[in-house]
Amino acid sequence: MNYAECIDNLALLGQELRGVKFDLANIRRILEALGHPESKYPSVIVAGTNGKGSTSAILASILTCAGYRTGLYTSPHLVRVNERIRVDGREVSDDDFALAFSEVERVISALRASGALDEHPSFFEFLTATGFVHFARAPVNFAVLEVGMGGRLDATNAVEPEVAVITNVELDHTEYLGTTHAAIAAEKAGVIRPRKAVISGSTHPAAVDVIRRRSADLGAELVELPVLARLVNVRPHQGRYHFDLALNGTQFSSLTAPLAGRFQMENVSAAVAAAWKLGERGWNIPQAAIVQGLARARWPGRLEVCGERPLTLLDGAHNPAAAQAVADFVSGELAGRPLALVYASMRDKAIEAIADLLFPLAFEVYLTRTEQTRAATPEEILARVRSRPARLEIEPDPVRAVESARRNTPANGVVLAAGSLFLVGAIKRALGEGRLE
Repeated sequence: MNYAECIDNLALLGQELRGVKFDLANIRRILEALGHPESKYPSVIVAGTNGKGSTSAILASILTCAGYRTGLYTSPHLVRVNERIRVDGREVSDDDFALAFSEVERVISALRASGALDEHPSFFEFLTATGFVHFARAPVNFAVLEVGMGGRLDATNAVEPEVAVITNVELDHTEYLGTTHAAIAAEKAGVIRPRKAVISGSTHPAAVDVIRRRSADLGAELVELPVLARLVNVRPHQGRYHFDLALNGTQFSSLTAPLAGRFQMENVSAAVAAAWKLGERGWNIPQAAIVQGLARARWPGRLEVCGERPLTLLDGAHNPAAAQAVADFVSGELAGRPLALVYASMRDKAIEAIADLLFPLAFEVYLTRTEQTRAATPEEILARVRSRPARLEIEPDPVRAVESARRNTPANGVVLAAGSLFLVGAIKRALGEGRLE
């Protein structure tokens, strides 16, 4: 198949949450039939509610700067599916994607014909196998894998990682993972491996207890960042933070978070801790590579600047914890500047709690909608908001919503588009196509 045919076939499977299932049997059968491409390189797996994409991108950049050809597998994509599969920071080419995808499709077709697969693989399983095959073909020396959802039965968890990372545990995807911190933590703790290191940034007592018990049961070395990591000499500069990090006595100096927001220091700490543990296991990752890797790391859609005068920011904050981090950034770094909020959400998200955090920051709120079937309409959002904003505009088209917000916001003000990575993707696509200046 050529690239266009691959994308058409993929589109028939819907998106990650269409027909979602948690079961490793399918992906394991597929990988076995493919000759276990996931076993041809060592890997790190990164789970968590928030920050796992940023942490994965930062760690991959560090490994690349240490001299390792590094694969990075993430989800979801913002504009093109190729974004999910990268080697040394570069997206997989259309031709290489088609090559790997076609190989996976042939194997799946043969397994289905023989009755070895009970049901057709999901969108996410198909892409995960494609990523594993491309990394083996590249070939990479290392792969960093971001969990799609949960951890225990996520398709990425078919690997045997050298180090596992759990950035945090918050209430999100509760219809799939459970309604308590303990239940969600149990799913995320499924990435922990016997006698391997696990880096945890979790702070909720119930989640901490679950991760501790799971680590003890498996004899895994647990590195709890809230206990062992110490940030010193913290210096903010234009929204980004410079700091030194002490990990159980080991010093990492002159670190700079590559992304804006105080919370990004937590993601940097998780990535550096994973690199530290890999170094103890024999990989050569000097501190200079860590500093350089931070300087080169990029991750879109997280307080990403896409315009000036007024300053225009994109953030995919889609749960209360992420919204709180954005609210803290706005209240601290952008205090006193008039802010217009462009907001969209999937209807299965905690719209009430997110609106309580973000809407009071804005002098005007623009409600919009992305094209996904899960997307809430502006009217549905408004029906779930506890207090109606004083100034409100309903604009179903995200591009026109941003244009209106920019027109009506003073040059010294801020336009923030937030609430969904699909909203971020729609705006970035319009920018790339020249439909939005």
